[in-house]
Amino acid sequence: MSPAGLYLHVPFCLHKCAYCDFVSYPYFSALAQAYLEGLRCEVSWWRRLQDNSARFATLYLGGGTPTCLPFAFLEEIFNLLRQSFSFLPRAEVTIEANPETFSAELARRLKDWGVNRVSIGMQALRPEHLRLLGRGHTFKEVVAAVDACHRVGLTNINLDLIYGFPGQSLADWREALRVAVELGPTHISTYALELEEHTPLGRQVAAGKISLAEEEAVRAMYLEAIDVLESRGYRHYELSNFARPGRECRHNLGYWRLLPYLGLGPAAHSFWAGKRWANAPALPTYLDLLSRGLSPVVEETVLSSEDARSEAMILGLRLRRGVHRSWFAARFGVVLEEVYGPVLQRLQQQGLLEWEGGWLRLSREALPVANQALLHFV
Repeated sequence: MSPAGLYLHVPFCLHKCAYCDFVSYPYFSALAQAYLEGLRCEVSWWRRLQDNSARFATLYLGGGTPTCLPFAFLEEIFNLLRQSFSFLPRAEVTIEANPETFSAELARRLKDWGVNRVSIGMQALRPEHLRLLGRGHTFKEVVAAVDACHRVGLTNINLDLIYGFPGQSLADWREALRVAVELGPTHISTYALELEEHTPLGRQVAAGKISLAEEEAVRAMYLEAIDVLESRGYRHYELSNFARPGRECRHNLGYWRLLPYLGLGPAAHSFWAGKRWANAPALPTYLDLLSRGLSPVVEETVLSSEDARSEAMILGLRLRRGVHRSWFAARFGVVLEEVYGPVLQRLQQQGLLEWEGGWLRLSREALPVANQALLHFV
């Protein structure tokens, strides 16, 4: 099989951000210990199900905030994964981090544990914007975290940035981009704020206390990110992601290229041997199932040929180079135009799709409305 990706969801944070809809819990030692025992059970359960021939090209620890865990817990997790799974030489190993949980000692230990890529949640620049978003760090701590990584040789760094939140102007966004670039990351991810009503910030918007940015303002910020970052040498390789040449996130590329991946932990998702499945999202349920010797999986789907083709288009067209005609034919045994001819013709006439050297991709005009365009392949 193709080299796969391994994802671990670490569901702990020091506190929950005002916009966050991810599964996470306040860290305390007893709950983290229970999580670690549950993770051991899930790893054992998975290894009983397959022949252990899988080799992983990437490992990604996300959350939550993995770096809020004590060093001893993190070391146990890395030891468990290294002892239980086979990784290719020079595998990409990423950990997500919030600046307030970072330190020079953590950077040194991450390097020792084999981490070679760090994704830091900068999110915003101005103090009032960080407070609005419920972030627990200052920009000074972002600088310190990046510096700590560089000092130990962890130079493959991503910075996450958010735009389109209440009170943010185009000038604010332009300044955040400029300062982020000056920190020298190899990768920058930019995300338009999307709110669920049950989040603290979502409730404020629903109550009319604050307003989200207008659609045209969000569009302008997105296009500004493309122009600024490309002018500074970052390649826009995916709708929300920019990288120095050769520094694209290999783990996430696996998702977009429909490669297999295994997800561990509560709320983790997997794609393996033509099936997608999801673990129980709530940590107590996840732990209860595993403690009784049961699978933590609560949802499973076997992809039909039609489903697989649809996913290949929706995910592949997120990449700026798009989907290659010959790859699609080799993967599915059918010519792309035979399956999606009318859709392709309609979107090309609307100026949303274009061909270049066998690659079908979204046009620049389509980028701000990419989700609407991709819905045509559902």
